[in-house]
Amino acid sequence: MTDEITPELFAHLVELAALELDAQEAEYLRRQLNYQLKAIHELEAIPLDEETPITSHGVAYTPEISQPPRADEWQPYPAPQDILSQAPEVDDGYIVVPETPTTTLE
Repeated sequence: MTDEITPELFAHLVELAALELDAQEAEYLRRQLNYQLKAIHELEAIPLDEETPITSHGVAYTPEISQPPRADEWQPYPAPQDILSQAPEVDDGYIVVPETPTTTLE
């Protein structure tokens, strides 16, 4: 198998994603990504008739076999305090989410 994701490219991607991986984890993930790319190329190599429609699922969900869509109706949760009581910090009925540290990319 020819690696499409070289160690150098993978190191660059890890840096962009701000991941902290030791050498063993990095090599494992890089190999797994290359295996996935190989599987994708094998699928791309399967000859298909030009008339074959693109699908995202193996079963065609036609209107005849599909359930009718349910009405989109807002229904309040019966006990919101149960959810809020599990949050580490709440302010005036809202869950306080800590700020995510960010880094400016150059």
